[in-house]
Amino acid sequence: MFAWLWFSDQRLHYFMCKHAHGYTARHQSLNDVFSRAFASAGILATSGLVGGDGKRPDGLTVVPWQSGKPLTWDVTVVHTLADSCVSQTSRSAGAAAELAASRKSAKYADLLQSHLFQSIAVETSSSMDSSTATFFTDFGRKISSVSGEVREASFLFQRISV
Repeated sequence: MFAWLWFSDQRLHYFMCKHAHGYTARHQSLNDVFSRAFASAGILATSGLVGGDGKRPDGLTVVPWQSGKPLTWDVTVVHTLADSCVSQTSRSAGAAAELAASRKSAKYADLLQSHLFQSIAVETSSSMDSSTATFFTDFGRKISSVSGEVREASFLFQRISV
């Protein structure tokens, strides 16, 4: 039994630690899906930004997204079994993502004067916060208007779930 607990703890650490390979891979995979979606919509976007304040959002649209402002986003992957999340996620699906999204929005609040900000918060169980779900639905419609394929929003959600 002790060996199983050690193995279980190691696996949980692998999912939660920001320095673990799996954590980085999930984060990068989501950013890759997001970058490909922008390309599908014909929208030029860049990544690897570092602001003067030391904050590092994951990306920025080169052209204005809405109201003459570019879109800036930051991806967060939250593990639902992390000690800090278990109490919320045991009551409702997506609770950890909602909390992570609100923290990201507060972190980048000073950007709102010159940029639109979208937190992309997804749980390891594929749940996401409500603003991310709404954003991806709207983004899927933008891709549909370019490609002519009405199922683009569904395709986008499928790529994210994988």
